[in-house]
Amino acid sequence: MGTTAGLVERYRRSGFGGRVRRGRRPSVLVVDFSLGFTDPAYPTGSDMSAAVEATAAVLDTAREVAVPVLFTTIGYGDADEAGAWLAKAPGLAELRVGSRPAELDGRLRRRAGEPLLVKKGPSAFAGTELHAMLTDRGVDTLVVCGATTSGCVRASVVDAVTLGYPVLVPEDCVADRAREPHEANLFDMDQKYADVVDGADVRGYLTSVTTPAR
Repeated sequence: MGTTAGLVERYRRSGFGGRVRRGRRPSVLVVDFSLGFTDPAYPTGSDMSAAVEATAAVLDTAREVAVPVLFTTIGYGDADEAGAWLAKAPGLAELRVGSRPAELDGRLRRRAGEPLLVKKGPSAFAGTELHAMLTDRGVDTLVVCGATTSGCVRASVVDAVTLGYPVLVPEDCVADRAREPHEANLFDMDQKYADVVDGADVRGYLTSVTTPAR
């Protein structure tokens, strides 16, 4: 993540950087890997192919062991729905409900029955039924993939841990528009909110689950 051992040790001395408890009923949440973010043809997009493909591999494993998979996308019916966020990030106005930029990247191969929540704010939990869905499925650990690392992924991770979910963030399954915010936010999440791991670790964890979420 581009950090020094000295910086990690400084956080350790301050009481940060503990490891999360991994439960037996995980779920995988894919945040905003829509074409508006993963297709560089759009002003809000960039080439996130490596992270999308790594996420697709995690999703294949999750489906094999019946671990729930959920997706989010940003979608507006009216620009006024976004409020202050759209004033700060006006490029997101292109992400209209039903438009191509709001569609999930097809490489994720979303299946029937895998929920797609349309959100209008950074966090996957804000204004959606995500928490209720996870509770209904008995989820006790959340794996968060998606975009962007410094934006909606981070916001979702912070809300998830606030609601009591241990969180794993596979660093090869999240992406941002630039390396610096990507790496800085991975470091900060790893020290304060989640375990930053990799896709191989997550796939191994999912296959070790003997009691998948209902």
